[in-house]
Amino acid sequence: MRTKLVIPSIFIIAALALSACSASISLGQAQPRTINVTGNSQVIMTPDIAYVSIGVHSEAASASEAVAANNAQTQAVIDAIKAQGVDAKDIQTTNFSVYQQQKTSPTGEVTETVFATDNTVYVTIRDITKIGLILDASVKAGANNIYGITFDVQNKEAAMATGRDEAMTDAQAQAEQLASAAGVKLGDVQNISYYSSSPSPIYYDSKAAAGIGGGGASVPVSPGQLTMTVSVGVTYGIK
Repeated sequence: MRTKLVIPSIFIIAALALSACSASISLGQAQPRTINVTGNSQVIMTPDIAYVSIGVHSEAASASEAVAANNAQTQAVIDAIKAQGVDAKDIQTTNFSVYQQQKTSPTGEVTETVFATDNTVYVTIRDITKIGLILDASVKAGANNIYGITFDVQNKEAAMATGRDEAMTDAQAQAEQLASAAGVKLGDVQNISYYSSSPSPIYYDSKAAAGIGGGGASVPVSPGQLTMTVSVGVTYGIK
């Protein structure tokens, strides 16, 4: 009986010893040597399209009155936008809400409760020379909430492709310089990641525009140039 018990124990010890050897061999393997760089490029384009959210806020004693007033006011705004040459397909409702709102005195006491209605349309402006006229006409028609204007380029793929090429060239130059300084040689590309920025919105003061509209002048909006940053993260093997 003792002999039968001893033999399995020997096998177990041998198996553990082999496992330990295998683990030590795996841990002893050399890790791949790499170098990580980030290449950058700036793409400068002239905007040819713009997007803006235009809203109407109405208040009344009852929900039905608030909705009716808002519908009439919003329709007047939409008609004014269309009158500036904007196609109906480029005007899209993005928000409509009705809610109760309490009015308070300077001391914090509730003076009355009204029903508020908000209606917002998202407008695509394909003729950016008319942005000022469109905003001015919207305010005159009753718009009282205008959100950030975003400029863009309708077809920017060619410019972005050039930016990616330039970013990769920048990454290659950085990697070669670092490899030379370290006394090693570059190997194959192991990994590439890509990132590009988005155009930033321009914020528009609808209250200031209301004052300008009273004088008959259109709102001054300058699209300028659109600058987008293209970045690529590249991992190279090193020899």
